[in-house]
Amino acid sequence: MSQRQRRRYTFRDYMNPTVLVMLALGFSSGLPFLLVGNTFGFWLRDEHTGLKAIGFVSWVGLAYSLQFAWAPLVDRVPALKFLGQRRGWLLASQVAVAFGLFAMAILGTVHGLSVLGAAALVVAFASATQDIALAAWRIEIAKDADELGLLTAANTLAYRVAMVCTDSLLLVSAQHLGWPLSYTLCGLGMGVGIAATLLAPEPVKADQVAARKLKEEPLWSLRGFFDAVAGPFIAFFKAHGAMALLMLVAIALYRLPDFVRGPMVNPFFHDIGMSKDMVGLSRATMGLGSAFLGVAAAGVVSLRLGLMRTLILGAVLQSLGIAANGLLIYSGSNVAPFVLVMGLDDFSLSFAAISLVAYMSSLTSLGYVATQYALLSSVYALAGKFLKGLSGLIVDWLAAQFGLMNAYALFFIACAAIAIPSVLLFALLARTHRLNADLGVNPA
Repeated sequence: MSQRQRRRYTFRDYMNPTVLVMLALGFSSGLPFLLVGNTFGFWLRDEHTGLKAIGFVSWVGLAYSLQFAWAPLVDRVPALKFLGQRRGWLLASQVAVAFGLFAMAILGTVHGLSVLGAAALVVAFASATQDIALAAWRIEIAKDADELGLLTAANTLAYRVAMVCTDSLLLVSAQHLGWPLSYTLCGLGMGVGIAATLLAPEPVKADQVAARKLKEEPLWSLRGFFDAVAGPFIAFFKAHGAMALLMLVAIALYRLPDFVRGPMVNPFFHDIGMSKDMVGLSRATMGLGSAFLGVAAAGVVSLRLGLMRTLILGAVLQSLGIAANGLLIYSGSNVAPFVLVMGLDDFSLSFAAISLVAYMSSLTSLGYVATQYALLSSVYALAGKFLKGLSGLIVDWLAAQFGLMNAYALFFIACAAIAIPSVLLFALLARTHRLNADLGVNPA
C-alpha cells in the first residue's frame, strides 16, 4: 500500500478490542524478560554475587534464542485443545511463567545460585514459548498489513511498558519490600495475560491450516515431521531466494550490541552509586516516556522513509544510546546526566526494537508463522544471548588493566561499535531492494 493510500488511524482504532487484548498480551510477554535478565543481575549484585557469575547466569536467556527447536510443536500440536492452537499455548506458557516466578521468590539466593538459576531457566523457557505463540497470534489475527502494523506497535509498546516496570518499579519495590516479595507480585502480574488470553479471539485461518495439516500430514508421520521441521525453512528460502542468507545475518547482528552489554547495565548503575529507588524512578518516568516516543517515532519514520531506512537509523540510534552510558563514569551518582542518558538509551532501543519486529513479521508465511518467526527471533538473539554470558569476564579483564569505571566505559563503547556491520548489511539489502524494484523484480 502506498503512503498516499495508507489509512490514518484514529483514537477509536486504538480502542479496538483486538488492540486492547494485544496490549495486555504484550505486557504479559514483556513482564518475565528482565526478571531472568538485567533485573535478575541487579538482584544478584545486591546479594554480592560476582560479575563473572552474573554473566554466566544470564545464559538462562538462551532459551529465547532456541525457540525454533520447539516452535514446530506450537505450530502443529495443540496444548489446550478447547482454547485453540494459539490461545492454548498462550495460557499454558503464562501459567508456567507465573509458577516459575513464584519459585524464584520462594527459593531466593539462600538455596544457592544453581537452584535459583534453574527456576529462572523454567521462567525463560515458558516465557520464550509464550513469545512464540503470541507472535503467531499477532500475525495471524491481523486482517491486513496496516492492522498488523497497528498490532505490532501495540505489542511493542506494552512490551516496553512491562520492561520499564520490571526495570524500574520493581527496583523501588525491592528497595522497600525485598526481592522475593517483588518477584511474587510479578508472578501475580501474569494474571493480566491469562485474562487477555481467555478473552482473545482465536485466529480462524490459522486453526484451519493447522487442522488440515494435522489431518493430511500428522506430525508423527515422516512426511508430517519433515513438513513441521524443514517446511518453514524451505518456505522461507524459497520466498526470499538468494537474499535469504544475507537477511538472516543482518538480523543476527542487529540487536547484538544491546544483548552483549545487557548483564552489565544494572551492576554498572549499582557500582557508580545509584540507588535502586533512583534507577527505578528514573526508568518509570523518563525511561517510560522515552520508550513511548521511540515506538511512535519508529512508526512515523517508517511511513516517511520506508522500513529498510528505518532499520538503519534504528541501528545507529541504538549504538549512540549504548555508548552514552560510558559517559556516566564522569558524573557518578549525579541524577541529571543519568536521567538524560537513560532517556536516550530507552528511546533508541524502542525505536530499533519495533523496526526489527516489523521487518521480521513481514517475512513469515501462513502455516509456518510460529516456527518462522521463532527462527527469526532465534537468529537475532542467539549470538547475543551467548556472548552476553562473557560480559562479566570482559569487564573484569578490562578492570585489571584500566580500573573498574574505565573498564565499564570501554565495554559500552565496544558494544556500540558492534552495530557497524548490521548498518552496512541493511544498507546493502536496501540497495538491492531498490535495484529490484527499478527492474520490476520481486524484492524477495
